Amino acid sequence: MAKKIINSQSAPAPIGPYSQAVKAGNTLYISGQIALIPETGAMDNKTIQEETHRVMKNLGEILKTAGLNYSNVVKTTIFVKDLNNFVAVNQVYGEYFSSEPPARETVEVSRLPKDANVEISCIAVTE
Repeated sequence: MAKKIINSQSAPAPIGPYSQAVKAGNTLYISGQIALIPETGAMDNKTIQEETHRVMKNLGEILKTAGLNYSNVVKTTIFVKDLNNFVAVNQVYGEYFSSEPPARETVEVSRLPKDANVEISCIAVTE
C-alpha cells in the first residue's frame, strides 16, 4: 500500500521531522496539532478556549486539504497539560463534533511542544 504525504499551507508547518498528515489507503493520520497560527508561527493561547479552537481549526485545514472534514474523523487523542481544563476543552471540541463524535481518549501530560496547553491528533477515513 502506498502512502501519500498531506501538507496544508493553511495549517502550521511541522516543527520537527514529521508530516502534518499521512494518507494510507482510505485512512488519514493527522499528527498532533497545537495552537500555532499558520501565518506567524505564534501561539494563539490567550485562553484555553481560544487555544482549543485554533487546534481544531488547524486540524480542519489539514482535513480539508485531504478532501475530508470533521465528519470523516473516527478517532482523536487529546493531550492536556492540566486536566482541570477538561470541561473547557471538551466544550469547544464538542462544537466541531456535534453529531456522531469520534472515539477518543484524553490524557494529562506534563509538557507539550511550545508549552502548549492542549494538543490533538486524529485519524479520519474516506467514505
